[in-house]
Amino acid sequence: MKEERAAKGGEQRSVDERYTQWKSLVPVLYDWLANHNLVWPSLSCRWGPQFEQATYKNRQRLYLSEQTDGSVPNTLVIANCEVVKPRVAAAQHISQFNEEARSPFVKKYKTIIHPGEVNRIRELPQDSKIVATHTDSPDVLIWDVESQPNRHATLGVNNSRPDLILTGHQDNAEFALAMCPSEPFVLSGGKDKSVVLWSIHDHVSTLAADQGATKSPGSGASNSKPSAEGPTVQARGIFQGHDDTVEDVQFCPSSAQEFCSVGDDSCLILWDARTGSSPAVKVEKAHNADLHCVDWNPHDVNYILTGSADNTVRMFDRRNLTSGGVGSPIHIFEGHTAAVLCVQWSPDKSSVFGSSAEDGILNIWDHEKIGKMEDSAGRKASTSPPGLFFRHAGHRDKVVDFHWNAADPWTIVSVSDDGESTGGGGTLQIWRMIDLIYRPEDEVLNELEKFKSHLLTCS
Repeated sequence: MKEERAAKGGEQRSVDERYTQWKSLVPVLYDWLANHNLVWPSLSCRWGPQFEQATYKNRQRLYLSEQTDGSVPNTLVIANCEVVKPRVAAAQHISQFNEEARSPFVKKYKTIIHPGEVNRIRELPQDSKIVATHTDSPDVLIWDVESQPNRHATLGVNNSRPDLILTGHQDNAEFALAMCPSEPFVLSGGKDKSVVLWSIHDHVSTLAADQGATKSPGSGASNSKPSAEGPTVQARGIFQGHDDTVEDVQFCPSSAQEFCSVGDDSCLILWDARTGSSPAVKVEKAHNADLHCVDWNPHDVNYILTGSADNTVRMFDRRNLTSGGVGSPIHIFEGHTAAVLCVQWSPDKSSVFGSSAEDGILNIWDHEKIGKMEDSAGRKASTSPPGLFFRHAGHRDKVVDFHWNAADPWTIVSVSDDGESTGGGGTLQIWRMIDLIYRPEDEVLNELEKFKSHLLTCS
């Protein structure tokens, strides 16, 4: 017991030291940083639509959750976020923040009383006011966040009524959830080892037509039936092939009929709904442990990322994948010291992606930099793992989710569950690294040269 406490104390000291060092570098490394202390942990965060543009900042919806201890209900939170434009933030905004404070840039707009913990939030690309959520149940819940009434989260209050309930899982589906980029399709995976596909096409058009009306959303569609909790939709397809819990799913960006999934059986499976409900390709040993997350490159549909409890991120080329045996990744990215929880490609640059983990770090990678990170003399210019070019160390505990902002592509929102290290709550951070880090080297050097001549003139 003593040894355990000593080990935990040592871990906490190293986290505190890392955090102190990171905080001292914030004014140098970041163009903007908003730190928002959360009373309750949030397991998922997503950008919503941008709704106002101004000279120095834009206003945008932000979706997150509150995972409570039962003293008040669990909630889905819609916030308004002021996103400061690049090269606008004053130095004091980013250098003098208090990690206990709530950011003035993030304001709660609406609260939905969620029936159970919000484990995952995903927005519909065709209509980003429509979001799907996963909780500890077999169902996927669909919400029109603009037409849902604002509720007060007090003990004993009734749950908000979902606009739609997607049924088809035989056991809890807690995390694996995705929305299709090209069609209003929803994909889910769960403890029943299955991947389930729905179309909410009819319901999205009905929701749009009946905004604010009393008619049940989707009640005119042929495969829905009303219930006390909300209208339900049955699955379009159920796909079997995993041998354990499905932890994450993702659509192919160029095809609504193709998707992939990963799970606790260490498998990466590619599916094609046009060829049936069995795997198109099943990579039996994609990692050396459970797989937690997957993402499909929106710019080059041959590349797929996976993250695992073996602490690595792997990049696969689907043209090289064959069923059975061990997967052959193009590259294994080794920059985390604990299980990887989330991976996501940048919406802006095809070779850039982020990964977050239980080690409290969010890494930004560029796979094009692998093998190129040498100086003019051929020496290795960095001791960092190949491809790693930025480490966000602003969280003190596991970074459970993050999301690139498509409207402002180098701005990221990330959330950590700080329960174990700080005695409860969570931290939401919205941040943008300084552009000197990711812009082309020649461009940066030219700009710095101008500053140099200006400084010489001034002196």
